[in-house]
Amino acid sequence: MEIRYSEAFKLAIVREVEAGDLPFEAVRRKYGIKGTDTVQKWVRKYGMGDIGKVMRVEKPKEVNERLEMKERIKGLEKALADALLELAVERACVRVACARAGITDVEEFKKKAAGK
Repeated sequence: MEIRYSEAFKLAIVREVEAGDLPFEAVRRKYGIKGTDTVQKWVRKYGMGDIGKVMRVEKPKEVNERLEMKERIKGLEKALADALLELAVERACVRVACARAGITDVEEFKKKAAGK
């Protein structure tokens, strides 16, 4: 058997939850509402939209710092990508140079070159 609740009842429940007196589960038990997520659904549908949401409050300086950090991260990621690309090109050039010089063991060549 499905239980139907009036719109007035639902709105009263939502007002009580939004007033902050009791959490969802306590209101559900207080009024004998069977569904475990029924009250949350009503609050999402009929509420003001601020229950269960995280609001971030920042000072203007904090907003600027966050934006600056995002830009710095983008710059660092680009620098890393450039460095990795440069390294890949350098490795390819070493392999080609070794092949032209008839050197078969590139790692051995690197060790000898580093020791000079």
